[in-house]
Amino acid sequence: MSSESVPRRGAASASLHALLEAEWQYSLQQYPTYASLLGDRRWNDKWDDLSLAALEADHRHSHDVLRRLQDVDRAALDSDADRLHLDLFRRMHETWLEEYGVKAHLLPLNQMGGLPEGLKQPPGLQTAYQLADTLRFETVRDYEDWVKRLEGFGAYADQVVALMREGMRQHRIHPRIVLQRIPPQLERQVVKDPTQSGFYGPFTRMPGDIPEEDTRRLQQAGRDAIANTVVPALKRALDFVTTEYLPAAPETVGVWQFPDGEAMYTVLARRHTTTRLTPEEIHAMGLAEVQRLRAELDGVMARTGFTGTRQAFFEKLRTEARFYEPTGESLLARYRALAKRIDPLLTRLFRTMPKKPYVVEPIPEAMAPDVTTGFYFPASADGSRPGTFQVNLYRPETRPVWEMVPLTLHEAVPGHHFQVSLASEQTDVPDFRRFTSYVAFDEGWALYAESLGDELGLYDDPHDKFGQLAYEMWRAVRLVVDTGLHAKQWTRKQALDFFMENAPRQELDITNEVDRYIAWPGQALAYKVGQLRIRALRDRAEARLGKRFDVKAFHDEVLLTGSLPLDVLEAKIDAWVARESA
Repeated sequence: MSSESVPRRGAASASLHALLEAEWQYSLQQYPTYASLLGDRRWNDKWDDLSLAALEADHRHSHDVLRRLQDVDRAALDSDADRLHLDLFRRMHETWLEEYGVKAHLLPLNQMGGLPEGLKQPPGLQTAYQLADTLRFETVRDYEDWVKRLEGFGAYADQVVALMREGMRQHRIHPRIVLQRIPPQLERQVVKDPTQSGFYGPFTRMPGDIPEEDTRRLQQAGRDAIANTVVPALKRALDFVTTEYLPAAPETVGVWQFPDGEAMYTVLARRHTTTRLTPEEIHAMGLAEVQRLRAELDGVMARTGFTGTRQAFFEKLRTEARFYEPTGESLLARYRALAKRIDPLLTRLFRTMPKKPYVVEPIPEAMAPDVTTGFYFPASADGSRPGTFQVNLYRPETRPVWEMVPLTLHEAVPGHHFQVSLASEQTDVPDFRRFTSYVAFDEGWALYAESLGDELGLYDDPHDKFGQLAYEMWRAVRLVVDTGLHAKQWTRKQALDFFMENAPRQELDITNEVDRYIAWPGQALAYKVGQLRIRALRDRAEARLGKRFDVKAFHDEVLLTGSLPLDVLEAKIDAWVARESA
């Protein structure tokens, strides 16, 4: 909680808040890389403990927390807000127990690093070096902590391998098609010169006020740790993946082939969508959205004056040079200019603006060939590091400019940066509420944000509007393809063909996307499910309130209590509409 004064609480609420604070501190200590991402430096010298014993102990801890929550007298809590804190905290631990039960932790490595983002998803081995880019390096202690972290990387890497080996034993292993991307990623980091390692980055930009003697000492310690610990650990992991893991990987795709694979997918779909929708219902929802968006795309295509087929128009957008920047540098400059153009427009639709700034940077070259178009990394909790919208500059001839507006609205403002920053800046809720992420809310909001380009005047060019609809189609296709792969036993080729038929994206992007769905079952469902719910809530509010509907007030109501499960958000908006209607 904020250190600001709060009203005196009753016994039940005081007990609840004490438990929430104690458990928040427990989580930060158990997952020190997550604490580091938030700007908490207390455990900057440690990696998460991913040993099977530690994970089992954490599992037992969640059981204990749920037992303790049973002792909280919900009716005696001071406010509806406290009752919501209790319900969400219970739900979070129940979700963790479900995920542990389907053994998701035995799949700790894939071509994108590790599991989807969140508290209990520590860095993948080939992406761990990126942690350095999220930390502040200002003092001797900061560098000493980083050296200690590097010296501990061997144990961390060996724990990841041990989890994968246990996954092999239980026949839970990613398909070969996605695992074969990992060896080249690791090979690029098995360097002979430690100064060429991504882990050495902080030592190349040491502050001038650190004494020269300390600078030399710390740089040498960094080189030694990388040469003696980090590189050998990455080499061990590379050897394991190449000689043991890959040969054991199945050729077929989809978690349906795992022991209890159907149950695993149901749990992951529920976790990511925060709904009880079945895979069959989600698949049907996706097919309906694909059909609707085909008609909208055809309408915009006609506005451009094109008279051929939809597939011919897709090919035109994929191949005409005027839709591409010649270099990665010019593409990055264009993204930065677009972000500056969008920023001042936001007051048309938003009353509350985040205090934290954001920057636009390239995705690291080592990862760019194997990942999608863009990512967002949140600002640190203390504001010392801005939010970062990372764009993929690999092969700019495959990065069309007509996708720039929806991507920037999604990843930066008013999408992820806007939503995540506003959540973290709330001071009247427990810390777990400020930083908890519900993917359907976060990604649903970001996809909804793409559609706001109409109201911001950003889609006057029909090609840009086509880009927005193409992005929405991409997320609708995800509902069909993800459920197809993991619940309907689709082949990878079926998924690729369906994608190519319905979305005007480059083959490289489509391939990376489908392989992402294979590696992250259920995560891709969150975007469209969340967006449809948020849009439906806005439509319902507008219909009920008529001229009294204030879009700025609606957006405040959605955003200013942080990330929420979709059913909780729906109840919240319905209550707001009822108040506004009175």
